[in-house]
Formats: sequence, structure tokens, C-alpha cells
Amino acid sequence: MTSVETASDLPIVRSVADLRAVVRDWRRQGLSVGFVPTMGALHEGHLTLVREAGCRADRVVASVFVNPTQFAPHEDLGKYPRQEARDAELLAGAGCALLFAPTVDEMYPEASVTTISVGSATAGGPAQGLEGQFRPQMFGGVALVVAKLLNQVQADVAVFGEKDYQQLMVVRRMALDLDIPTQIVGSPTERDGYGLALSSRNAYLTDAEREIARRLNGVLAEAGAAASSKRPLPAVEKDAYSALLKAGFERVDYVAIRRADDLEPFANGIVDAPARILAAAWLGKTRLIDNMAV
Repeated sequence: MTSVETASDLPIVRSVADLRAVVRDWRRQGLSVGFVPTMGALHEGHLTLVREAGCRADRVVASVFVNPTQFAPHEDLGKYPRQEARDAELLAGAGCALLFAPTVDEMYPEASVTTISVGSATAGGPAQGLEGQFRPQMFGGVALVVAKLLNQVQADVAVFGEKDYQQLMVVRRMALDLDIPTQIVGSPTERDGYGLALSSRNAYLTDAEREIARRLNGVLAEAGAAASSKRPLPAVEKDAYSALLKAGFERVDYVAIRRADDLEPFANGIVDAPARILAAAWLGKTRLIDNMAV
């Protein structure tokens, strides 16, 4: 028997078997299925993804799962905000039809040993460098949990935010390499009225830090314009790095301009194809990432 809970008029399932039972019933009715994976603490950016999935499919499943395999021991797994009841209410309002909220034991049963690596230092691939350098734990964990979720839901389409652009590239490459039939769609980054990319971690910012954080978007826009004018990229990246520090960021992990389709560096040091500028910088204990098209 399928076990389905209800919160804010949104059905919730916690096991893969129950998830598949609901999706199987939709399939019998000839309905298409969309999927939005999240780690919860939802904001308008997540809800935009749900609405986009709803435009592309008859029914939308969202997952809320704080995935331990993508956090290093020193990162904020234990402090990551969890608010399932509020998340369910927001999802229901955005048109979500089902919330999948599994436990860690459900996602990673005892004796699970499989890992996924999307590329390597030798083979290359979108997981190399940038976030892959500063958070080497992350993309293996992301690839594993997303592969599992896509297999569990078996949706026609899954929607991911472009704010985590490198993650989107990793997921696309993984789905292609593993012959996962779900269409992977990227949705543009949602921003506040000052241009700050919406993120669950923004809740950690003080008012003063938030004012500084809102300068990140402007620095990237200026650097992107310089790169588009064929200015040598090492100089553009160096100037943007300095501009972030001058704006008040305490530490900058990287500012990089890469090819948009595969995140490879431009071989000749100037932009000669669609590009993306990506950055990661710190304010207090909060690490902000952002990117935009060049």
C-alpha cells in the first residue's frame, strides 16, 4: 500500500517505492512528469523552477533532500536550513503535485558503495576546476544523488537553476554519458531587486554583508563587458578579482571566464565564442557564487 502524507494540500512521499507508485499512476493516465530537485529552504528561485517544470509537464515532482555526500566535513551540512512544512506550502502554491522527502537511509541504504565521477584531471570534464577545485567533495556527491533521483522519478524533464551553472553542466554531462533519458533544462537565475542571486545561504548574511553581496552582480557585469570587447581574459579576471576585494568581499576563491558550452578555458585568451563568467567570494562565513552570460 502506498504511504502518502499531506501538508498544505501537497502529497508527500518518503520512500522510493511510494514515489514510483504515484508516478506510475500518472503514467497510466497518459500524463507527463517534470522534476525539480532541491535541498529545501526554498525561495522564489526554486519556485521559478517548479513553474518552469509545470509549463513543460502535466505533473511536477519536487524533492527536498539535504544531500550529505556533497558536503565536506568542515562544511555546513548540520547548519543547512531545514523547513519542510514551509517548503511544502510554497511548493503547493507553485503548482507542485508531489513532494519527495526521503531520509538519508532511504537514499543511501547501508552497504551502498557506488560513486560517480564526472571526468577527471586527465580526462577533463565540467567538474574540473572552479567549484571542483575549492569544493572537491561536491560534484561527486551531486552527480550521485542526481543520478539516483532521476532514476527514481524517471521524469520526462528536470529543471535546474543556472545560478549553479557548473553544477548544471555536470548534470547534463552525467545524464548524457549514462544515457538517462530525462531532458535536463536550465532556468535563468532569479535575483532580488538589487541583482543579488537568490540563494538559501543568503539567510546567513547580516544587513551590512547583504549590501556588499549586492555588488557582486555589478562587478561581473563590468568584467563580462570588458571580455566581450576582446580584452585579454587574464587581465579581465585579475581586475574583477581586485574589484570584488575593493567592494568589501573578504576573500575571493575565483573569477573565471570560460566557454559556455563546456566550461573549458579560451585557448587564445580572448572571448571568441559564447562565454560565461563565474565567481565565488566570501562574506564572513557565507560563500556566495554567481555567474552570467558574456
